[in-house]
Amino acid sequence: MNTSHQKYMLPGFFKTVSLTCLTLISLVSCNKLDLTPTNDLTADKVYTTPEGYKQALAKVYGAFALTGNATTGQQDIPVEIIKDEGNSDFLRLYWNLQELTTDEAGWSWQSDAGIQGLHELSWSSINSIINGLYYRSFFQITLCNDFIRQSSDDNLSKRGISGADADNIRRYRAESRFLRAYQYWVLMDLYANPPMVTESVEIGGKDFPKQIQRKELFTYIETELKAIEGELAPAKTNEYGRADQAAAWALLSRMYLNAEVYTGTAKYTEAITYCDKITGAGYSLHNNYRELTMADNHLNRDEFILTINYDGTSTQNFGGTTYLMHGPAHVPADVSGSNGDWGGLRFTENFVNLFADKTGNTDSRAQFYMTGQNLNMTELYVSTDGYSSTKFRNKTRSGAPAPNQDAAKDFSDIDFPLFRLGETYLTYAEAVLRGGTGGDLNKALDYVNKLRRRAYNGSTAGDISASALTRDFILDERGRELYYEGHRRTDLIRFDKFTTNTYLWSWKGGLRAGTSVAGKFNIFPLPPTDLSANPNLIQNTGY
Repeated sequence: MNTSHQKYMLPGFFKTVSLTCLTLISLVSCNKLDLTPTNDLTADKVYTTPEGYKQALAKVYGAFALTGNATTGQQDIPVEIIKDEGNSDFLRLYWNLQELTTDEAGWSWQSDAGIQGLHELSWSSINSIINGLYYRSFFQITLCNDFIRQSSDDNLSKRGISGADADNIRRYRAESRFLRAYQYWVLMDLYANPPMVTESVEIGGKDFPKQIQRKELFTYIETELKAIEGELAPAKTNEYGRADQAAAWALLSRMYLNAEVYTGTAKYTEAITYCDKITGAGYSLHNNYRELTMADNHLNRDEFILTINYDGTSTQNFGGTTYLMHGPAHVPADVSGSNGDWGGLRFTENFVNLFADKTGNTDSRAQFYMTGQNLNMTELYVSTDGYSSTKFRNKTRSGAPAPNQDAAKDFSDIDFPLFRLGETYLTYAEAVLRGGTGGDLNKALDYVNKLRRRAYNGSTAGDISASALTRDFILDERGRELYYEGHRRTDLIRFDKFTTNTYLWSWKGGLRAGTSVAGKFNIFPLPPTDLSANPNLIQNTGY
């Protein structure tokens, strides 16, 4: 088990190397490696040693945090996204689709590629952010497929790798299968019915990938995660930033919570089962909410299950948590720990009003910058309309500069939590309220109150009673606890409040007061370029 208090480091040469090159990085805990990148590496050279396999695995993980003109073998990420390379980062693309489409965020610059229409829920099938995430996910799936193929038992035997080395590589293979499953979950959640490509399918061959329907994709992901559970490292024993059994449990619990949306069949009992696996594995809430999204949040191994790791010197790009540090409008540099803001991200008043006390003095999760900002988003594309977020701050918990701060303060050192215990507590509580068996309402209430006591700085003043623990309360509490962590769109859809008139926010549907929109916007369209290239694909209904 890695007990270092440092995040793993990505070599500095990765600052400028495109992911389309076969440049390799190494996952190490305590120091950087002085590696010289080459663009002529091929599989017969890379996959000859155990060290080569680990470097190749690092590339699979690194694709989550780095940018570049990432081709899937089918189509490139849209050219307008590539012009601003920070927009090709997985997290920035994913975050924009999960947050800018909701009450949690608007972006000021409507001239930015793909922005106009997202918050208004009026996008078309040629939106470059929507298409960009689709291709980014398939690029990362392609990396996973290649690693899985190269690490087959047959290939290990041919290359003379055996014993403990082979066992380690099999674990790497399980991690790659997990990362592939995660990306297929992204595609299932956002696009519903994507094409399906595994390690047995050679992209660019004579056969085009076949489309898989959402219900069948759910079953595939579920089966994969269960199949690799015993092959992954036990919970809390892998290197920081690498997947273990708890990561698989966390993704399963999230899928089961949304199973009725994905398949038409509720699986709340299964959600409870996998939440119990996580809570029984030794995780605990980190004692300070605001430290969850600071530059030394790699210390939060008590709560974090899996993170995307960012480093201010070795993963430099203008996506990821750099976007969440710089993006909020008019937040002073000495607050964000950067060299200034981009005047972009703001909240709608509808979201801000989930907090009775917006100063953060009562509920510490209320991290709003209000000076010079208007509460009401009277105009969508005006940077002063809407409070801004101070949640992602590139400083340590002591107020010191980020551990790996670049000299210009351009880039973030903040890791992004893909899964953490706070989500698990809320998933458990909701699954119990929705009728899942094997759970306990008293335990659900205890989990929610533990989150609220942390938010209220140890006070019980925020505790709620059993009668107050309702579904609507859970949705609001998920907003307060998990905002800006990429959950809101999925949550609103599960509660039937994303496209309907049961919950309105500023500029939903393109109206100041908000309005309902067509149900087709619960799912994003497949890119027209992929439809043209692959005769097996049928566009999602309504596009």
